[in-house]
Amino acid sequence: MIQTESLQYDLATVRAATNNFCDENKLGQGGFGAVYKGNLPNGQEVAVKRLSSGSGQGDLEFKNEVLLVAKLQHRNLVRLLGFCLEGDERLLIYEFVPNTSLDHFIFDPIKRAQLNWESRYKIIGGIARGLLYLHEDSRLRIIHRDLKASNILLDEDMNSKIADFGMARLFVRDETQGNTSRIVGTYGYMAPEYAMHGQFSIKSDVFSFGVLLLEIVSGQKNSCFRNGENIEDLLTHAWKNWREGTGLNLIDPILRNGSTAEMMRCIHIGLLCVQENVADRPTMASIVLTLSSNSTSLPVPSQPAFFMHSTIESGMSSSYGYNSWVSNSKRSKEESLPLTNNEVSITELCPR
Repeated sequence: MIQTESLQYDLATVRAATNNFCDENKLGQGGFGAVYKGNLPNGQEVAVKRLSSGSGQGDLEFKNEVLLVAKLQHRNLVRLLGFCLEGDERLLIYEFVPNTSLDHFIFDPIKRAQLNWESRYKIIGGIARGLLYLHEDSRLRIIHRDLKASNILLDEDMNSKIADFGMARLFVRDETQGNTSRIVGTYGYMAPEYAMHGQFSIKSDVFSFGVLLLEIVSGQKNSCFRNGENIEDLLTHAWKNWREGTGLNLIDPILRNGSTAEMMRCIHIGLLCVQENVADRPTMASIVLTLSSNSTSLPVPSQPAFFMHSTIESGMSSSYGYNSWVSNSKRSKEESLPLTNNEVSITELCPR
C-alpha cells in the first residue's frame, strides 16, 4: 500500500527543479493553477502542478488527487510521482509528457495536420482503454468527472494519457452511481443528468467521451458555431448529418487519407455515448470492443441530450439546447454557471 509520506517532496527541491517557478518553465495555466516543467536532481523531467490559492480546489481535492492517482498504474493515465504541501504551497509532481495536451493539436488549424487518422484512432483507443481501467479494471471504481481535450496529454509517440484527477470520485466495487450538490466539470462535456441534477455514474464519463470522440473526428470544439444560416453546436451538427445520411460532412477535411468506415463508426459510437437516456449509452468495455472489431454491430442512436433547434432570427438564436435548458431549470441557488479561466464550472445545486 502506498503511503502518503513516501510521495512527499520538499519545497526546496521543487523550487530548484523549476528554477523557482520561472515563466520560461511554464507549460500552461488553468483554472486550478499553473503547470511548470522541472528537472529533478536525478535528471528526471517532471511536470509540476502548482495549485492557486483561489483555485476552488481545497485540501480535500488535493488529498483526493494524491491518494487516488498514486494507486493508478496504466499506460493511458498520467503517472503521479509525488506532491509537496508546505505553507501555502500545494504542488503535484507528475511524469513529464512532452507533447502537451490534445486540444493544442486538434483545435489548431496548423498543428492538427500532424494528427492523421491513424494517430487520431490510436488516441481514441488509448482514451477508451484508460477510462475502462478507471471504471472496471483498477482495484477501485473511479469516475473522472472532467474528461475533455485539455485533460488528454500526448507522449513522445502521441499515445494518449488521461490527466487531472482532482475532481474524480472513488467508489467501492459494488457502487455504480452517486449524487452531489457540487457540480464540477466543463461546459459542453457534462452529461445532462449530472449538469442538471448532480447525478453521476460511469455513464457520465461515457457522455464526455462521446463529445471528445466527435471533436477528434471533426476537429471542431463542442461549442456553438455558425453553419450557413444556422447556429449549431457540435452534437446538433453531428446528429443532423447522421440523420440525413451526410455523416461525411462531419469528418475533418484535413483527413484526406484513412479509413472512412472507421471514421463513420467513431461518429456512430460518439452519438451512442451522448444519448439522453443513461441506460442507452454503451459501457467503456463495449466501446473498447467495438473499436477493436469492425464486425460488432451497433444499435441506432437516439437524439442527443443537448440537441438544439436553432435558426438566426434578428441576430438571435431560438433554441432549447444546453443554454436554455440550464437557464429554464429551477435551480435553487443561482441563475447561471460561473466559469473559471479554463471553463471549469463549479456550481452548488440542490439535486432533485
